[in-house]
Amino acid sequence: MGRGRRPPDLLLIWAAVEEEGACGYSKLEEGGQGPDEQRLLEASMAYVAGNPIMTDAEFDELKLRLRKEGSEIVQEGPRCSLRSRKVYSDLTVDYFKMFLLNVPAAVVALTLFFFLDDLTGFEITYLLELPEPFSFIFTWFAALPLIFWVAQAITSAIVKDFLILKGPCPNCGNENLSFFGTILSVPSGGARNSVKCANCSSSLVYDSASRLITLPETAEA
Repeated sequence: MGRGRRPPDLLLIWAAVEEEGACGYSKLEEGGQGPDEQRLLEASMAYVAGNPIMTDAEFDELKLRLRKEGSEIVQEGPRCSLRSRKVYSDLTVDYFKMFLLNVPAAVVALTLFFFLDDLTGFEITYLLELPEPFSFIFTWFAALPLIFWVAQAITSAIVKDFLILKGPCPNCGNENLSFFGTILSVPSGGARNSVKCANCSSSLVYDSASRLITLPETAEA
């Protein structure tokens, strides 16, 4: 890894950005790591020992992949670049908000399902009440997959390639959200969104590719 970077050890990850310095750190707990997380730890320890086992590019690629997977060992607090005077913090996927986006479509799909049951003279209800295992087979291999498919089709028709990311404001620590994707064929703005912090009104840049929040310039001293 690069000469100017101070890599993490087993207990602390010092957040070094652009090999220029850092102003924050995050804790790293031992045990319970996956294969890629273990590789990151081994690479960091090897660098500390003076025997690096991967290049800067490989280290950064592995770290970005773990960040996108939601690994806790690479989630760092706000940190700064001394040269560019920019402050960063990490973005994570808000799975709960993404789940909520599918709820309206699921309600519509269920409504259509019951409407179809009514149109057929409750034939679907009859099939659901068949003796086991026929009722189980119809429910889990016909009814539910159909409802799921309809809900997904409705959601995909309205919102495409969506992603909701959240992260702490590098200036005040308040959590903010940003939506990436296309709504009714109107794109949200690409891989980068401009967000204003709801707490301190700082202008932030959310990057879905690097999973980073950037505060363009630090406040003047």
